Amino acid sequence: MKGHAAVTAGAGSILHSVRRIRADIGAWAQLSVLQYFLAEAAVIEAWAGPEPYSRATGLISDLGAKYCGIYDDRAVCSPLHELMNASFVVQGLALIFGAIFLTAGLLSVAARPGVEPQRFRLVESSNNPSDAARARLVAPPWIMAVAIRILTGVAGVGTVVVGLVPEDLHSPWHFAGALMFFGGGAVTLLLLGILWFRQTPVSWFLLACGLVSLVALVTGGLTRMEVAEPGLLERLMGYPVTIGLAVAGLVIARRVHKARKEAAR
Repeated sequence: MKGHAAVTAGAGSILHSVRRIRADIGAWAQLSVLQYFLAEAAVIEAWAGPEPYSRATGLISDLGAKYCGIYDDRAVCSPLHELMNASFVVQGLALIFGAIFLTAGLLSVAARPGVEPQRFRLVESSNNPSDAARARLVAPPWIMAVAIRILTGVAGVGTVVVGLVPEDLHSPWHFAGALMFFGGGAVTLLLLGILWFRQTPVSWFLLACGLVSLVALVTGGLTRMEVAEPGLLERLMGYPVTIGLAVAGLVIARRVHKARKEAAR
């Protein structure tokens, strides 16, 4: 019996550690998307087109174009295109890892102080003991958290596709991948902001990022990117997603770190 109890306790401890590791990996995977901005700056610096690259008029995908030449009436030449495409892939994998390792329960309580990260369980729908039989699963938050994980994974897969299929290969997969990242990322931030509403001031920032990205995406679709500054419009689609998801990752990482410190005490 003692041996069995020891094995059970050991298994429980290992499982607890695995859950903590999963939470850490997922959170920091989200945060690692910031590497994109470093890669983008380096690739822009190495730009070799006939005119200097402008973030206002140049599309992001131009930085990943494999060949120098004219693409959609734009002169593109990006010697460090491999670095840009590698950055897209790394960013996408980070989002995919975040979707895999961040549990729905952790997402739901990550911004709520004093709440131990755990999976959803049955709760009472009323404080009246006579209503104990009316216990129900808290479905809306759980569904939202699952949707956040799925959409984060969709955004990640889309970013990987963008990196593997540059724009000048003339493949519809590049456009589809970009749409998955912009759309999936924007909706993810909106849902996460709603899920964390009143738990943390960061929820307002996430809602703002998601709204800006979604409005820019709709504007780009309606105008077919035929605007004076298409690069700026595209960055209004993508930058808020990258920054917002990184901030969400930081909130989750800090939450897990705090829970560990409290447990150690």
